[in-house]
Amino acid sequence: MSDVKEETDGGDVATSGIPKAPFVGTVEEFVTSLSEVDKVLTQFQELISKYRFMQGSLEKTGDGLADKIPDIAKTLETVRFLRRRHELASRGVDDEEEEDEDEEGREAEVEAAKKPLRVHYELADTLYAEADVEAGLSTCCIWLGANVMLEYPLDEAEEMLADRLATAKASLQTTKARQEFVREQITTMEVNTARVYNWSVEQRRLQREQGDVEAK
Repeated sequence: MSDVKEETDGGDVATSGIPKAPFVGTVEEFVTSLSEVDKVLTQFQELISKYRFMQGSLEKTGDGLADKIPDIAKTLETVRFLRRRHELASRGVDDEEEEDEDEEGREAEVEAAKKPLRVHYELADTLYAEADVEAGLSTCCIWLGANVMLEYPLDEAEEMLADRLATAKASLQTTKARQEFVREQITTMEVNTARVYNWSVEQRRLQREQGDVEAK
């Protein structure tokens, strides 16, 4: 009997570290007698259990990233809006803007940027409060989690959030690839289990038939 070996798939960064399931092409390579069937099937079930544990862990990671990405994107959009207001309040409309843009609209935007901004912010789920954001603010405070909040210049905040958003999206794609790889390994092991079990059933049938012939 060949022991079931877990081969680490090192060819793909997304699936590196996850053992690749062996494929039972020829049952006799894994089982040489009926007495070995139970041991092999037990090894298969242990490996399937490991894959299912990985699958559950990856699902939690993917769900967490899927929830986090919209929050980061929304925060990044807000920071960009505040930075735009700060630039308008301090320098007016950039000279690089298209000449055919409505002049009155630009002037109105500049004037609005020089006034406090009334906003609604979330205190808790379904609970909001009003606040006035001063014009010309050049910094913002970002909640990083774990009871940590830091103040950033707006340009640094935008850069940091853009990096975090890109990293989170890349991590989500990697997690999805790992989930798909684990699902494939579970399917392979389930097929292996069925092949070995069916082989054992067929061998027992042949033994019975041979016994009946000898009895005659």
